[in-house]
Amino acid sequence: MTAHQFSILFLFALLTSVLLQLWLAMRHINHVLKHRHSVPAEFAAQITEQAHGRAAAYTIAKTRFGMFSTIFDAMLLAAFTVGGGIELLSQLTTPWFSSDIAQGLALIAGLAVINTIISLPFSLVSTFVIEARFGFNQMTPKLFISDLLKSTALGAVIGLPLLGAILWLMGRMGDQWWLYVWATWLVFSLTLMWVFPTFIAPLFNKFVPLEDGAMKERIVALLDRCGFTSNGLFVMDGSKRSSHGNAYFTGLGKSKRIVFFDTLLKHLEPAEVEAVLAHELGHFKHHHIVKRLVWTFGLMLGLLWVLGQLKTELWFYQGLGVTNPSTAAALLLFFLVLPVFTFIFSPFSSITSRKHEYEADAYAASVCAQSGGSAEDLVSALVKLYRDNAATLTPDPLHSMFYDSHPPASLRIAALRRLNA
Repeated sequence: MTAHQFSILFLFALLTSVLLQLWLAMRHINHVLKHRHSVPAEFAAQITEQAHGRAAAYTIAKTRFGMFSTIFDAMLLAAFTVGGGIELLSQLTTPWFSSDIAQGLALIAGLAVINTIISLPFSLVSTFVIEARFGFNQMTPKLFISDLLKSTALGAVIGLPLLGAILWLMGRMGDQWWLYVWATWLVFSLTLMWVFPTFIAPLFNKFVPLEDGAMKERIVALLDRCGFTSNGLFVMDGSKRSSHGNAYFTGLGKSKRIVFFDTLLKHLEPAEVEAVLAHELGHFKHHHIVKRLVWTFGLMLGLLWVLGQLKTELWFYQGLGVTNPSTAAALLLFFLVLPVFTFIFSPFSSITSRKHEYEADAYAASVCAQSGGSAEDLVSALVKLYRDNAATLTPDPLHSMFYDSHPPASLRIAALRRLNA
């Protein structure tokens, strides 16, 4: 393949990806608009037409803003690659450093800083305009700046040494460098999962142990029935940033924690909180987390092998606007353009993820029944979460297939009620 041919292929793939995303977004907007005045029958008893209309408006606002972001991001990617942006940045940073690794770190870090600055207005609009308009934003400008500085500093402290190690391995380990890089990345990822709950998450949020009482007793009994051991039950002050609610597992091995957003505990009844946690435990019992990790690690191994084949091809660099090949440029270009060529495969990931969600729901229904509850406890919790988070009940099916890791509300609740029956 020649550089010119690869340039055309990349631009064609970029244009196709953007048009597909815009088409899916328009389908989604039209579908939500069509059903905004009609609450689905299975939700009519719990969700008012006003709440349903608010969710439609919120969904449409986010989707329209996403369309603008999609176009802008595509233009920015084209400017960085075939437009010569990375080549120009490389020419500006290379004279300042003598070693290849330092030059590579400067190139990648420089592009990351530029991209952060350019993307900042989008984050501000999303947080202080769209989220605020619908009553979700609790973030102050001071907290926004604090989060930005902390995440930037953390990215530098953690990311730069990792990138330095990767660039060194790419330049020193011969044709099999991708195996060494993969092993390094695997160890780093597992280590990060282990230390995240204790050392990283507290930099951004306050975590306090769940207070003793009926709620905690109920949850401890659930954990005993499921055979799940954790390093504690914690409540996170999610309300200082957003009124959205959630619960999640974090950590690895003995560092595992169960975290509840304070907003979740505020809006759900104890039986509903138990059902939500039982769903998360379903992922644990069905080994979904391990399966996802194995898939992710296997996929990364394959991607690094592909990069290993492209790293020595001059047309790969020149086709993306870089005239002076380097290990840093190869790494940067590959992971910048990868989403352009892989977006079309998104539904395959969605299918697997949805299968896992149905399995976790079924497990939750079974476990809740053991304590005198039923699948209706999870149904009730989900309906409240859809309502309080203004999640649309009528997504476009095709858009949902590309973007949503969870099944649409109507399908998910219908499956739960079949189990209950």
